[in-house]
Amino acid sequence: MIAINTIVPDFELDAYQNNEIKKIKLSDYRGKWIALIFYPADFTFVCPTELEDAAARYAEFQKLDAEIMSISTDTVFAHKAWHDNSPAIAKVRYPMLADPTGNIARLFGVYIETEGLALRGTFIIDPDGVLKTVEIHDNSIGRSIEETKRKLEAAQFVRNHKGNVCPANWTPGKDPLKPGVDLIGKI
Repeated sequence: MIAINTIVPDFELDAYQNNEIKKIKLSDYRGKWIALIFYPADFTFVCPTELEDAAARYAEFQKLDAEIMSISTDTVFAHKAWHDNSPAIAKVRYPMLADPTGNIARLFGVYIETEGLALRGTFIIDPDGVLKTVEIHDNSIGRSIEETKRKLEAAQFVRNHKGNVCPANWTPGKDPLKPGVDLIGKI
């Protein structure tokens, strides 16, 4: 599994986006932030609620110079069929990556060998290709795209404000902490 603060190896996958099947390389997005969202499978119950929520917030991520990419072990043709038949998934404009071999899911430590599916995993990658956040949980629990956005904003803040860290529940506009400075007198 890729570790925090290491460079994510480049990969290329088929993707469905804007009624088109195309190849996408991770390195094509260098210089941008990426929110990589693994989910178990197309045509399921929880997954469309998450992907629809991400679709509703896609413009917010784009304003933060970030790309959302969803990824499952389904084929790109299954993604297209789902997009064509689900009102929720029809709203998706970000790339839907296909990982039918499970190789990328294995790379990120979310592959369930006995099922051939991925766990729900959310990974934020910085513009240099460095992994900054990891969230993996049981497939019966949907994730919060709002929390993913908050983590993205925190990662961007600390990248742009060296020497600062973000405390619990930090959001833009709240004060960060400065290690060594903010602790003086509190010990």
